[in-house]
Amino acid sequence: MQCLSESMKEDGPVDENSSVHAVDTDSVMQRFNVPFEYPVYFSRGVFSDPHNLTLQRAICRLEPHRRHRFVAVVDAGLANANPAIVQALQAYALRHADTLELVDAPRVLAGGEQLKHEPDAVRALQQWLHDQHIDRHACLVALGGGAVLDAVGYAAATTHRGVRLIRLPTTVLAQNDAGIGVKTAINAFGVKNFLGTFTPPFAVINDFDFIATLPARHCIAGMAEAVKVAAIRDRTFFDWLTAHASALANFEPNAMQWMIRRCAELHLQHISQGGDPFESGSARPLDFGHWAAHKLETLSAHTLMHGEAVAIGLALDTRYAVTIGLLEMPALTAMYTLLNRLGFRLWHDALDARDQSGRRRVLDGLTEFREHLGGELNVTLIKQIGKSVEVHATDEREVNAAIDWLQEQDRNRLHIGRKEVHCEMV
Repeated sequence: MQCLSESMKEDGPVDENSSVHAVDTDSVMQRFNVPFEYPVYFSRGVFSDPHNLTLQRAICRLEPHRRHRFVAVVDAGLANANPAIVQALQAYALRHADTLELVDAPRVLAGGEQLKHEPDAVRALQQWLHDQHIDRHACLVALGGGAVLDAVGYAAATTHRGVRLIRLPTTVLAQNDAGIGVKTAINAFGVKNFLGTFTPPFAVINDFDFIATLPARHCIAGMAEAVKVAAIRDRTFFDWLTAHASALANFEPNAMQWMIRRCAELHLQHISQGGDPFESGSARPLDFGHWAAHKLETLSAHTLMHGEAVAIGLALDTRYAVTIGLLEMPALTAMYTLLNRLGFRLWHDALDARDQSGRRRVLDGLTEFREHLGGELNVTLIKQIGKSVEVHATDEREVNAAIDWLQEQDRNRLHIGRKEVHCEMV
């Protein structure tokens, strides 16, 4: 830590005999850097393989020679799909009792976006951590999708100013994006992620076996973030997604694993090398397609999953980039066709919900996005596949035109069939 001290007198020296005294401005400038690091493990059979030591190593990575206390939370969706998971976690702790102490039975928590609307759920988690005497050197292990990781992560970050959190994301979306980042939040006052912190996890474990138990809709939804990060950062990855779209749409294991890993790598590169991991500025390139997505989630009463809303947002913003002359039509065709082949429907009636004046309510998402960023609008668009640019204003007329275009494409899809949509674009 470097500490700089300076003392300034704005009006020169004070005359002790004068009745007028200069105003002294004293300041101590403090500057320090704190490095953050956390491992992201890629594994299989974390609990089912008795020889898999990944979780034990993650919990004990800083102090390998002492016994570590921990508690665990399990997403109810995971527990329902894999009823043995709670017992498997308890058995794992017993197998490694020399270094691990599971101090209470794992808690099963209902996931989904509704969890993030319930402040009492976070309060109950904090009470539990208090009752179990979980301190800053103990661990909270969270297994689940993005909503559970967010709520549990927020509880951990605000207990003792930060309990060690180990995430085990169990959905495609969480493994390739939400579960590996440094953000955690819950919803409040009708706004998505209004209350939250920037708190890096202690470790992340991506166990590919969890993906095998997911419903098809959840697998498809998670792929939107892969398309997003490829579109803004990596043309080669975008081309790979296009070439393997059929395999991904059929959840072929090798394709899914490679997609998740590459997507996670690109997100981690941005966090560590993008220059603004805690988003103190206004630019948020990883939120390409998200201004509309966040609003659509709310307008649809969260019947749209996050990834489904992001896919619509990607298509909308890509079409908008074409309408303002920023992007060539072939890039839009490639984007729309890829999303369509992966299984996304790129329209929802919430896009056409209107207020009393007849204005589309989704456009309020731009205002909310601006406020979330600190007052200056920064919308990420693409100028070509793999290259992004920030714009600071939007033309509402052209945004509406892009929405109209999405609606027309969806009508065509219903009329002629999904596989031919890309041939009908104009």
